[in-house]
Amino acid sequence: MYFSLLWNEFAALPEVEAIALGGSRAGTDYDEKSDYDLYIYCTGIPYERTRKHILEKCCRYMEIGNSFWELEDDCTLKDGTDIDILYRNIEDFSQTVHSVVEEHNAYNGYTTCMWHNLLHSRILCDKNGKLESLQNKYRIPYPDGLRDNIMNKNFRLLTGNLPSYDVQIKKALARKDVVSVNHRTAAFLESYFDIIFAMNKLTHPGEKRMVRYAKEQAEILPADFEENLDKLFKNIFTDSDRAFKTLQDMTAKLEDAMNKI
Repeated sequence: MYFSLLWNEFAALPEVEAIALGGSRAGTDYDEKSDYDLYIYCTGIPYERTRKHILEKCCRYMEIGNSFWELEDDCTLKDGTDIDILYRNIEDFSQTVHSVVEEHNAYNGYTTCMWHNLLHSRILCDKNGKLESLQNKYRIPYPDGLRDNIMNKNFRLLTGNLPSYDVQIKKALARKDVVSVNHRTAAFLESYFDIIFAMNKLTHPGEKRMVRYAKEQAEILPADFEENLDKLFKNIFTDSDRAFKTLQDMTAKLEDAMNKI
């Protein structure tokens, strides 16, 4: 009730071009506690007072204008469900996807998240058909050049260079600098999973449920994939030698999997 009221109120604004529902709520893998991820594509960001007027009708708690990643309003609907409302310029978003899918630009992890978000969002409103047109444009086979660039860039981040994550983690373990160990291990895993999804020509689903997504969707996985992740998390702060050997094993088995392509 409140979710439907909210997005329909936003759809009535003249600056809003399209609205889409993303995340688990866009598919079937959700329950009544799952958050809403609502994407509002607009020619200009609606004024804060306009957004607040709409949100007050539907929400019991509001954080308006958070901009830690994208501009968003983070709220709790009156039925108790959390909702993240993100505001995007559709032309800027299109260019971001273009840069990855057509120009084959690779990032340090999470390269194809925006492409995945576009393809897997459910359109609720599309006044001029721009968002549907963008979805259709990018429902294409995963480009070989993009796959290769992601694999090459991110594997060089894992190992083989002075600033590679394995070198940084080894130094941090020797210093017993647990904050640095945690930070660099997280970065290692960002690149590790970016390679796994790329070599399987899967778009990246984002931060949640990556292991399950890889197990369900990937045809090629490194040997001992889940076992090594379990070992890494078990030992990273308690047994530095075993943790580092696990990282080396993960890297070697990832390279073996890459060589199967």
